[in-house]
Amino acid sequence: MPIVIPKALPAFRILKDENVFVMPKRRAEMQDIRPIEIAVVNLMPTKIETETQLMRLLANTPLQVNLTLIRTATYKATHAAEDHMARFYKTFDEIRGNRFDGMIVTGAPVETLEFEDVLYWEELKTIMDYAEHNVTSTIYICWGAQAALYHLYGIGKRKLPQKLFGVFKNRAVVSYDPLLKGLNDTFSIPHSRHTAVDEDAVRRCKKLKVLAEGKECGISIAKATDDSKFFFFGHSEYDRDTLKKEYLRDVEKGLEIAKPSNYFVDDDLDRIDMSWNSTGNLLFYNWLNHYVYQVTPYRLED
Repeated sequence: MPIVIPKALPAFRILKDENVFVMPKRRAEMQDIRPIEIAVVNLMPTKIETETQLMRLLANTPLQVNLTLIRTATYKATHAAEDHMARFYKTFDEIRGNRFDGMIVTGAPVETLEFEDVLYWEELKTIMDYAEHNVTSTIYICWGAQAALYHLYGIGKRKLPQKLFGVFKNRAVVSYDPLLKGLNDTFSIPHSRHTAVDEDAVRRCKKLKVLAEGKECGISIAKATDDSKFFFFGHSEYDRDTLKKEYLRDVEKGLEIAKPSNYFVDDDLDRIDMSWNSTGNLLFYNWLNHYVYQVTPYRLED
């Protein structure tokens, strides 16, 4: 089944060219199916790239997905065209009366700041509180995961001595969790961050459960024990060349940055081992099926 997005959205053409099942709203309205309503709070500066990455994964299920893109009102995006944001995004005030089956809150390049120093922190807190009562299940990614753990559980973060940057092996910590269904015993997840959550505090918290971790990257996936929230500390949604773009960007800025680990084949910048592709597809497929579709009410207003 398709993901329903505006035909004018840049991701529509990109995904259609990849033979991903996308559908314009007019055609979707002719389908006698109750679609799954998913909201994406996109905090990344690379709006279109992030939209496309997430839409690609959300389209890889038998479900019809309606997507609502949400932006912050208290901070104006500087890397995205104003007409794109005005045309395709809504503010929280515009959707706060709605309910959603699922929500995804992305990461953001603000991790070295204290949470309270982030310009849109108060607005994000309001969105996270809203999700507690109006969303069946929420995925928080990277800095978004750290922000949610801090706001909802009082768990802090620490600065790493050097950037955790590359693709790292992980293993399941629990057996048979539906989110990890179909994954190999070891699986790869990209990470790109300067900070790490207080892992001891996560493990001590009885309302949280660690699902996957790696020797080099630490905890990669955790969840709330009531299945209402998932915390992805890596970027399983990344495209093949996302880490390469980040690396070249930092090199161009003159920053001290090592090549991403376990990523370039034989250190060749033109050869990339996308070892996390199946992992990303399975994680989002399993989340949509087991933790959204199977448990969300048929009528969201109920």
